[in-house]
Amino acid sequence: MDTFRALIGARVAAAVAAAFPELTESLGSVVEPATDARFGDYQSNVALRLAKTVGRPPREVAEAIRARLAIDDLCHPVELAGPGFLNLRVRETALAARIGELRAHTTEGVVVAAAPQTVVVDYSAPNIAKEMHVGHLRSTIIGDCLARVLSFVGHRVIRQNHIGDWGTQFGMLIEHLLDQGTASQTDLGVKDLDGFYQEAKRRFDDSEEFRTRARNRVVLLQGGDPESVTLWRRLVEESERHFRAVYAELGVLLDDGDVRPESFFNPRLAGVVSDLEAMGLARESDGATCVFPEGFKRKDGESLPMIVRKADGAYLYSTTDLAAMRYRVSELHADRIVYVVDERQAQHFAMLFAVARMAGWLPENVHAEHVSFGSVLGADRKPFKTRAGGTIKLVDLLAEAVDRARAALDERPGGREPTAASDADKCAIARAIGIGAVKYADLSSDRGKDYVFDWDRMLALNGNTAPYLVNAYVRIRSILRKAGAAPDPAAPISVEASAERDLAIAVARFPEVVDGVADKLLPHTLCTFLYELASRYHKFYETCPVLTAQSSEVRASRLAMCDVTARVLHRGLSLLGIATVEQM
Repeated sequence: MDTFRALIGARVAAAVAAAFPELTESLGSVVEPATDARFGDYQSNVALRLAKTVGRPPREVAEAIRARLAIDDLCHPVELAGPGFLNLRVRETALAARIGELRAHTTEGVVVAAAPQTVVVDYSAPNIAKEMHVGHLRSTIIGDCLARVLSFVGHRVIRQNHIGDWGTQFGMLIEHLLDQGTASQTDLGVKDLDGFYQEAKRRFDDSEEFRTRARNRVVLLQGGDPESVTLWRRLVEESERHFRAVYAELGVLLDDGDVRPESFFNPRLAGVVSDLEAMGLARESDGATCVFPEGFKRKDGESLPMIVRKADGAYLYSTTDLAAMRYRVSELHADRIVYVVDERQAQHFAMLFAVARMAGWLPENVHAEHVSFGSVLGADRKPFKTRAGGTIKLVDLLAEAVDRARAALDERPGGREPTAASDADKCAIARAIGIGAVKYADLSSDRGKDYVFDWDRMLALNGNTAPYLVNAYVRIRSILRKAGAAPDPAAPISVEASAERDLAIAVARFPEVVDGVADKLLPHTLCTFLYELASRYHKFYETCPVLTAQSSEVRASRLAMCDVTARVLHRGLSLLGIATVEQM
């Protein structure tokens, strides 16, 4: 099912070809959604782009295109505006037909990509022996959303949770566990491990004797010493239990099968370095083995190296990431690799991609991209921390979200009174609203920017929030229940009132928005769409009677419009990883 944008774009492109047959260059996208509804539903600036090429004023070019544009079945007469914009407004009959098609479509008009790809999405990546904290929030939920969307449009998505489970820190942790007698316990407890990590780090910093033992323990671990490996595995297993609990509470889709930790790539690191050396790409610099990709400079103008092996023989994150790149291309057969990692790692990934291209491990037909994101800030616009200045644990943040949501629900009129909903039901609703509010506040922000964490704003029932969207869904479901019967699937759709039309054009754009997220990896555009859809539904609800419509035909049409709007809201929220509820 082609979208309106695709259908109109094809007609405009055909008109351009008819008006200017001498053109051979690719036009790219020729139609975009109008930025202002006063100018129509869609707009084309192709005339402005072609004016210089054809040597004519933009408005003349636009007029030539409009004269050859066969689009009366889809749009009202095309308007020419400004220096040469083509403004297009979809006919109400075409809108009604499209809503009918979407109702019959199991994925609300979204179709499988014409050329499905294998897409590897690398996200979350917490560290073993540490609790997940607020710093893991953005990677985890942005990555989960992108994986959901890419899967929904038909790509084969391979999730990769590149957890940090290897390195020198495990020497100090194991030695500290042995000194404390914790190694004999059957249940270490992740909270104890979190404290143990800080204690072990202090000992490592303060005691030369302990540092020596920790370093020797690393050698034993890397050499496969049974005791060291056993204790390391216990640390890993205990931490992974914690990760699973957090992922379950967040409602993300990562599971044990998605874990590809640093230790998985450890046996491959020597081969990475030796192959880079054999290709003449790696050389020694100050004792370390380095690659110098073109275009990367220090502040003093000297070439910036990517170190792949330190002077003492140790490997680095860059070496592991190169090994992971090789694995994902050669063994997972990735067509596209997406790294959801904060913006501070931008230079690392730029160098990683450059070196991988140099080595041939990232072929030109494989697209790799760094999906960067900003920080979560507190009200003081500094990194979000506890009042005492400590790192906020993710499990505590999510628990507070649920508690606050429950309190907000109880404060509503009649919220504390006994109802048909059980306490368990209320807890489930509070969980959905609280967790959804946290996730939506993050996803609705342009991921490239920092955002301020504000409980009152994210839990508000008004504005661009998850509770507002979920409440719109609840309102629609309530109307459908009161109707007493499921909407007639064969009911003709009519689009007459202005609020009806505004809602219909929004619903019809859903596939375009989803395709855009899959392409550009910007979840906030889906959030913006859903907020606009919910806002238009509320206006429709206020101005277009449904259950008391003036005729049975109008009632049936509006019930159908309610039904498809609810489906799109539900689907859109599920792509964000946000649960809906039937009542609030």
